[in-house]
Amino acid sequence: MTLTQAVLSFAVVAGLLTLVPGIDTALVLRSSITRTRGYAFATALGISTGAMIWGVAAAVGISALLAASELAYRVLTLAGAAYMVWLGVSLLWKSRGKAGTPGRPTEAAVAAAANGQLLRGWATGAGTNLLNPKVGVFYIATIPQFIPAGTSPLLTGVVLACVHCLLTMAWFTLLIFGSQFASKWLKGPRSIKVVDRITGTVLVGFGLKLAATPGH
Repeated sequence: MTLTQAVLSFAVVAGLLTLVPGIDTALVLRSSITRTRGYAFATALGISTGAMIWGVAAAVGISALLAASELAYRVLTLAGAAYMVWLGVSLLWKSRGKAGTPGRPTEAAVAAAANGQLLRGWATGAGTNLLNPKVGVFYIATIPQFIPAGTSPLLTGVVLACVHCLLTMAWFTLLIFGSQFASKWLKGPRSIKVVDRITGTVLVGFGLKLAATPGH
């Protein structure tokens, strides 16, 4: 198998995985509907960053240690579950509040807030992916199968992870622009609360399921 064949074959597998609805999709859709397009793209970029780190880790063998160590896997699972539940509960709690009537902010304050929100969106996406051990297990189970003989495992792993990230960003771009049409009717306070409650419930449910999942 050549490197080109490996990349194309992996792209098919990664593409199918990308299309399966999951927690990443829920976060991006929620960000696009209730926040701004920039925030949604920042979240998507954070998710891709997490995937890239997992891909590199799998290529250099770090994820192999995670897959082999029951304790390491369990610790990361519980940490990820706690993060998901915390994120979900935060959204549910936020949805109970009422919108205030703050004063008019300055342009500098608006710019600073926008930059802070983009960073927060990126951190949320990256944290969600990095604290999900199932992503690491996916990479350690698939990437070695697509490394041709005679090629650098690290370089090939980075290339394959890049392919996955590109597919992920392409799919999220379609979701973000598509949801922008729906967001015109979903920008009201009541609609935003509903979206937050749905997303929060999904996150809490995913976190509890992750915590209850037995060892790999």
